[in-house]
Amino acid sequence: MGVVVFDVRSGEPVSFNREARRIVHVLGKPGQPPEDLLQIITFRREDGREISLRELPLRHLLNTGESVRAEKIVIQVPDGRTVTTLINATPIHSDEGDVTSFVVTLQDMTPQEDLERMRAEFLATVSHELRTPLTSIKGSVTTLLDASAALNPAEILQLHRIIDSQTDRIRELISDLLDVARIDTGTLSISPEPTDIAVLAREANKAFVSGGSKMRLHVDLEQGLPWVMADRLRIVQVLNNLISNAARHSDESSTIRLTVVREGLHVAVSVTGDGTGVSSERLPHLFRKFTGINGDDQRNDLDNMGLGLSICKGIVEAHGGRIWAESDGPGLGARFTFTIPVAEEPATGISVGPDSLPSRSKPEATEEQMRILAVEDDPQALRYVRDILSKGGFAPVVTTAPEKVLELVEAEKPHLVLLDLLLPGTDGMDLMKKILEIADVPVIFLSAYGRDEVVSKALDMGAVDYIVKPFSPTELLARIRVALRNRADLEPLEPFFLGDLAIDYSKHSVTLAGKAIPLTDIEYRMLVELSINAGGVSTYRRLLQRVWGLEEAEDLRPMRTVVSSIRRKLEDDIKSSNYIFTQPRVGYRMPRGETPT
Repeated sequence: MGVVVFDVRSGEPVSFNREARRIVHVLGKPGQPPEDLLQIITFRREDGREISLRELPLRHLLNTGESVRAEKIVIQVPDGRTVTTLINATPIHSDEGDVTSFVVTLQDMTPQEDLERMRAEFLATVSHELRTPLTSIKGSVTTLLDASAALNPAEILQLHRIIDSQTDRIRELISDLLDVARIDTGTLSISPEPTDIAVLAREANKAFVSGGSKMRLHVDLEQGLPWVMADRLRIVQVLNNLISNAARHSDESSTIRLTVVREGLHVAVSVTGDGTGVSSERLPHLFRKFTGINGDDQRNDLDNMGLGLSICKGIVEAHGGRIWAESDGPGLGARFTFTIPVAEEPATGISVGPDSLPSRSKPEATEEQMRILAVEDDPQALRYVRDILSKGGFAPVVTTAPEKVLELVEAEKPHLVLLDLLLPGTDGMDLMKKILEIADVPVIFLSAYGRDEVVSKALDMGAVDYIVKPFSPTELLARIRVALRNRADLEPLEPFFLGDLAIDYSKHSVTLAGKAIPLTDIEYRMLVELSINAGGVSTYRRLLQRVWGLEEAEDLRPMRTVVSSIRRKLEDDIKSSNYIFTQPRVGYRMPRGETPT
């Protein structure tokens, strides 16, 4: 805050603090004291009035005794240079009530004006970025709805692809804007856990390759890297942003390099590109919002406004690391580096790494352990999955060779298969089809490729789940347990018999006195759930969760309608029921099944 004290009688300044001198320094000539400016400056007030100290000496102005409260005033010199300030002016009175001095405080508004200007430019850019995909979507939808447009199937497919890709662009934009807001408010949520940084680097490599770029990404990993404390999704987001940034500012023939090395208690990750480079003046400002990579590049897009780099900075610093950029100048490329803390065992302080984990590739399964076959072409990623399975109480069977999978399925009879989508020499979905031809086993895909149509295709072809990399150990184990529990619940080994009613779970058939009973899918699942819990009460809440996939519902009429339909088909009169009984205000129950004689 600049402070100037004036003597009212002489109109001369009594004191000028350092900040006040700095604020008016831009108005004076080299070596000119700020006191000399008091003879030539002009004040332009918020109401438009201009007061020239050439025409109205300062002592006359001070003698008016006018107080000024937080008024935005532009100070100008004759050659046109200006500085915008926020001024407070307070008269100091003597014991007799006369004004003896004036205390003026000045706040430099230039940084605030620059920020407001950048915000206005940013809002204009956001509007442009949203308007562009929305225009494409609107045009495509209009064409599809036009009854007079004779479109062939290829044209219709292309319009749908345009809608899909532009919708993804809007979703990414909104996600970035939300991340910026969370970083600014300090509410960015991260969940660090011990993580193999080499696996994250390879996941970023796969994502870059699957994106269709013609550039080459070279990954260089130091041997024996320790594990780090990282939120897997967030660090991969940083890697993807930095790699995309390097690709955007490099030509298609260049190579991007991703390097990971240990530096003391941190691991340093660098992304280097041979692109446009950055001047030394701009390097300190790269990670500020609304600041582009290249001052000469006037492209009007969010990437050029520095939004991605600002997000990277917020994520890295939330992990306890730091991020910086280096460049030898324009046209000489740039290197972006960030650090992330090494993970440590709480009790010993020893860093955790792959070498400190069990090295068994296929432990002997106990009666309680279930065998999980994991297929992944990346040995480092495979080891990560294997260690998660071992620590989760499963018996992992692992391979990097797709040609050995069918042999392992027949020999090991796994309870579940984890399958990478992109495998050398074969397609993961084709391999799943071959697995399901020889074994009735649930398959979960693990893939860095998470487009909706790919996930949908995998599930339609028979996969029970699809997990997008990177994933946490907690998520993987939870998904596996759900898949195994669903298989155990929905497909008991023995058929269910109760009087004339028979349910063959393996054939998904229901008969009454030997006659097949046609049931809808929801009716069959309802009857299966009741029979699995036969002898006990299936509560409304349990049925909602297991059959409808809902946590709660105020209206139970759909459930009652389904039960009434089942009773009708089973000829089960509610007044003299043999199969399904109502437990008032609780749920339904079936008697315990019988052993056939």
